[in-house]
Amino acid sequence: MKTLTTTEQLEQFCTRARQFDYVTVDTEFLRERTYYSKLCLVQLAVPGTGAEDAVLVDPLAGDLSMAPLYDLFRDESVVKVFHAARQDLEIFFVDAGVIPAPLFDTQVTAMVCGFGEQVGYETLVRKIAKEQLDKTSRFTDWSRRPLTDAQKKYALADVTHLRDIYEFLARKLAQSDRQKWVTEELQVLTAPETYRVSPDEAWKRVKTRNASGRFLAIVRELARFREEYAQARDVPRSRVYKDDALVELASTKPATHEDLSRSRLLLREARKGEIADGILKAVQAGLNCPPEEMPKLDNSAAKMQVNPALADLLRVLLKAKSESFGVASKLIASASDLDMIAAGERDVPALSGWRADVFGLDAIRLCEGKIALAAKGNDICTVEL
Repeated sequence: MKTLTTTEQLEQFCTRARQFDYVTVDTEFLRERTYYSKLCLVQLAVPGTGAEDAVLVDPLAGDLSMAPLYDLFRDESVVKVFHAARQDLEIFFVDAGVIPAPLFDTQVTAMVCGFGEQVGYETLVRKIAKEQLDKTSRFTDWSRRPLTDAQKKYALADVTHLRDIYEFLARKLAQSDRQKWVTEELQVLTAPETYRVSPDEAWKRVKTRNASGRFLAIVRELARFREEYAQARDVPRSRVYKDDALVELASTKPATHEDLSRSRLLLREARKGEIADGILKAVQAGLNCPPEEMPKLDNSAAKMQVNPALADLLRVLLKAKSESFGVASKLIASASDLDMIAAGERDVPALSGWRADVFGLDAIRLCEGKIALAAKGNDICTVEL
């Protein structure tokens, strides 16, 4: 089990990897104590069975630069294969602004190829590679050195079995002629906007039932300050203050440090110093916000006039289409998608792209009374009207 600890070693492996059609990639990281994920290990494998064909890269080694790997990620002649790539891609984008291309995500492809919704790596290893994973090292501290042999073996299994899974799914995808589906699904993963967190938008993640514009203006300012503070110091948001404390602050509108001391939910560290000053300034900014600039909750879903009978028919149609195409129904359309369609909305994910071909076009025709549903034995089919 070879571990690369120098830039020269990594350069040599990446140069060799360019001889192959693909390289499999995985990472181990920690995020409990930081805002950004701390990269602790990178696993890489190319086709082959030799010890040199699967390696570990130690980014914590002092004299190792990740530049050779990022150059490989930019080389479009080599497919970069991940499973459930989003968190891995976020690490590389935050560190170097790079998104591996071309990208192949085995979780996305497995869903398109009929393996169910958000299928796990362990399931694919069992079903495709016919192997069992040793999970004992799953929750270890990957930042500690030296790594044990058990940790190394576990980490390498995440890329060695991935070779068999990739080759199987690539063949199956070509046979099914669903490459376009996967390309559409990967658009979000490969978009830089996916990995940029804007402090101005942070308030939208805070759950609250209070729709008051003034209240939401304070929530927005408190969420913005928290995000900026956490990003600048690389600490978790919850270490600044948690959502329930944020909502409490927006309700009580503290004006002084003494007011902060009365908070039930605010951490002791947040009642003084920079955080306390930031809170008071944010509350004041929310109170001073002009009415025309106050944020508003999106209540469009609550205002929808959903036809429940039509929504039920759409669910039957979705189930029939899901079984017919061998694709998980939740991948085609969510419950909220169906409600929106039944309420007359047409700007819905289930009505565009490959989903329109599989389900959306017939869903609209069903809503417009152009087709009906009928039972044919154990199957449900559509009937032209």
